[in-house]
Amino acid sequence: MRIPALVFCFVATSAFAAEPDAAEGKLLFMDFCAACHGETAKGDGLMSKALTIPPSDLTQLSLMNNGVFPTFRVVRQIDGRDPMLAHGGDMPLFGEIFDFPDSAIAAETGQPIITAQSIVDIVTWLQTIQSDS
Repeated sequence: MRIPALVFCFVATSAFAAEPDAAEGKLLFMDFCAACHGETAKGDGLMSKALTIPPSDLTQLSLMNNGVFPTFRVVRQIDGRDPMLAHGGDMPLFGEIFDFPDSAIAAETGQPIITAQSIVDIVTWLQTIQSDS
């Protein structure tokens, strides 16, 4: 019996992907994002006053999306599939740290999004800091 290549690739990718790690995501955020977005992700980082486009308050993402964390949109902005002018150009700005190894995270719809493990970790941490108001 032959296993279709697509199924094999998905199973192989899933087998090597690490679990999302919010603690690691926070560390990565502090290293690569906090200068602009601030240590509490409210958009008040040290560089925020020097930017022409103010950084977003990342604690409000769910609130601004009818109570649902916009995982698909956030992943695509970080990994560069949906570039953001405020980030100054192509993402990721930090090179290979956000490139490998591959992992998956579920979008709001439940569909898997394949991206870098570091991005999965950052997004997982961002999900934990969402504000209710």
